[in-house]
Amino acid sequence: MTRQNNSTSWRKANNIASRPWTGSVREYDLVKELTIGVVVVGLLVLGVSAIFGSPDEPSVSLKGWAIAAPADFVATAAKELGSTSDTAGYGPPYNATPDAAQKIGPIDLQSLSGVRIRVDTANDFVIAPLETLPSPPAAVADWTAATDQQRSDWTAAYSDALDAAPDNAPDNAPASVAAGDYGPVPALTGALLDMARNGNLDGVLEGGGNFYNMDYTRSLLFLGDGTYFPDLAASQHLTGDQWGVMNETGDTPGQSWLWLFSLLYQVEPFKSSPNADALVVVTMLVLTALLAALPFIPGLRSLPRQVPVHRLIWRDYYRNR
Repeated sequence: MTRQNNSTSWRKANNIASRPWTGSVREYDLVKELTIGVVVVGLLVLGVSAIFGSPDEPSVSLKGWAIAAPADFVATAAKELGSTSDTAGYGPPYNATPDAAQKIGPIDLQSLSGVRIRVDTANDFVIAPLETLPSPPAAVADWTAATDQQRSDWTAAYSDALDAAPDNAPDNAPASVAAGDYGPVPALTGALLDMARNGNLDGVLEGGGNFYNMDYTRSLLFLGDGTYFPDLAASQHLTGDQWGVMNETGDTPGQSWLWLFSLLYQVEPFKSSPNADALVVVTMLVLTALLAALPFIPGLRSLPRQVPVHRLIWRDYYRNR
């Protein structure tokens, strides 16, 4: 019992936290310090952001596209009607286009999940939006009543005529196409152009017209099928051959941890392979698995002892060991 009391007394005597403070005391305003800290740090953040922050580019919309490049908009709408756009032939998860999926040998990775976001470019991008207008154009009924072969002939002829239109034509080509048998295609694409210019097409394609929406799949696919959107990406150094996977807009560097993804797209065999996306994904999965298993792989786990770079970095610690 006496030994226990002595131990308790010794701990109390040597416990600094339990000793009473005998030094000077002054008032401390925690709210004032917090306010000053928030203001100073906030000003520093704003200043550094203004000097080093990346540019805040406005979002790209279908309305902006229709106003800035009407010829490209109309030509893309004609391709959507004729199912000849990139989206129409993309394959899963948008459609079941034969031989469109990327593969690793005989394994069709792209088709494993199936067609989950079905996109019919003619109906989803052109006909269905026009049917939401208070007075849909009569051309919609003409298109619906036509056969698949008629539709294909009309859109092919109109696309060829748009390509042959002079570059300096009024309205940048659509209004100056040579006469021909295009069926209702010019009326459909013209009505869609007017709808986009008025800002109505953005709301219809984004989530089916719902006011609150976070699904931009269809509007982005439509934009990507034209040349306007890719040209904007190229001007901002965001294409694949410009390491756009890891860049923000302009010359501003972005997420540095994405450099390895971008690197693979710049070298062979990935660079020229039609299955580049699938190859890069599988390669990154293998590298990630190796990194996770590194502590369990004989030979590799011994590399730090064989190549003691860490001793050079922490040489002060290892100097006397």
